[in-house]
Amino acid sequence: MALKKFKQAQPPDSTNLKTLAAAAATCTGCDLYKNATQTVFGKGKKKARILLVGEQPGDKEDLAGLPFVGPAGELLKRCIEQAGLTMDEIYLTNAVKHFKWRPAGKVRLHQKPSMGQIKACRPWLEKEVESVKPKVIVALGATAATSVLQRVPRIGSERGKAIKDIELADYIILSWHPSAILRSIDREDAEVKRADLVSDLKLAKKLLCK
Repeated sequence: MALKKFKQAQPPDSTNLKTLAAAAATCTGCDLYKNATQTVFGKGKKKARILLVGEQPGDKEDLAGLPFVGPAGELLKRCIEQAGLTMDEIYLTNAVKHFKWRPAGKVRLHQKPSMGQIKACRPWLEKEVESVKPKVIVALGATAATSVLQRVPRIGSERGKAIKDIELADYIILSWHPSAILRSIDREDAEVKRADLVSDLKLAKKLLCK
């Protein structure tokens, strides 16, 4: 099946996060805007030293217009605190800014963004990185890692390592998305993944001193 092509987003020439968020609200670079409630841009302090990238907004994020406000966000915040970090040190965003879903009765079920949609949305992530200038980027899950690295990663074997980078930040770390932990039907697997995520966040904190 051929990859559906979309035009890349065209962010304004600005590093003001409010200006970028306002511009992103009108983005039609891919087709996801048609069924989403709104664009969900990132949030956090401009000079946050760690930038966390998730996949896309979920149902609650789509309605609220903010990233990581659903169950996965609550789990992520607990892991951040367990790692000894504060939200003042972190900027939260997603690789894709619109919620991709399919209907199942009254429920909106999450759908994974396509490679074309990930690529179309990457300029927004690039502008966020340019604005925040983080020292460390933590990519949560395969979609986020694909956007950040611009290749398909293997989270199982690549996570937990400090990947030196010259384009986006000093270091990139791959980890599990908190939603993957919540979806796990194996309690032991979920506990292992949660411990991995906390460990990866601790590594990000350690790298701030380098």
